[in-house]
Amino acid sequence: MVLVTDIFRLETLQPSDASNLSRLMISNGKRFQKYLPITLSQNISEDASKDYIKKKNSEIQNKTEFTFAIKDRDSNAIAGLVILKHLDYQSKLGEFAYCLGSKYSGNGWMTKSIKAVTDFAFSELQLNTLQIVVHKTNTESVNVAERSGFTWVKTLPKEYVSGKSTLDMELYELHKDAI
Repeated sequence: MVLVTDIFRLETLQPSDASNLSRLMISNGKRFQKYLPITLSQNISEDASKDYIKKKNSEIQNKTEFTFAIKDRDSNAIAGLVILKHLDYQSKLGEFAYCLGSKYSGNGWMTKSIKAVTDFAFSELQLNTLQIVVHKTNTESVNVAERSGFTWVKTLPKEYVSGKSTLDMELYELHKDAI
C-alpha cells in the first residue's frame, strides 16, 4: 500500500531507509522513549534499523504486522511510522501504534496516515475493529485517535509498563460499520 499526498508519502520501509529511520528515532529519543521504547531500542543505529526493516518486511509478507513509513516528499526523510499490530483475523481486530518526529507534528500527517491504513485494514485485511491504546496525558495521540474517527471505550487499568511503574491506558476503537 502506498498513499501519496502533496506533502508526504506513506509506504512500506525499504532497506535503503535504515539511515533515515535510525536518525528519526535517535533525534526523537526523548519523545519516543515513554510509549515506544521497544521500537526506539530496535533502531539505535543504522545496522539495527536494517535488521528492524528486514523483520518488518517479513511480518508484512506473513500478514502478522504492517509497518508503514511516513516520508516527507521533499526530503524523502522518514517523519514517522504507523504500525498495525496485534492482528487477530479470527476476531477481525487490529491495533495501531504510531510515532511522528517533532519536526512534523501538528500538520495532520498522522491523522491522514491513520485514516489511510484504516481503509487498508478494513478493505484489504477484512478487519472489523481497530484499536488505539493511549495514555491520557499523550494529548497529541488522543487527538489523532479522535480526529481519525475513533471513540473512547474505556480505561484499561495497569495496561502498560513504563520503567518500574504501570500505567492506566485509554482504549479507543473504530468499527467498520460505523464509517
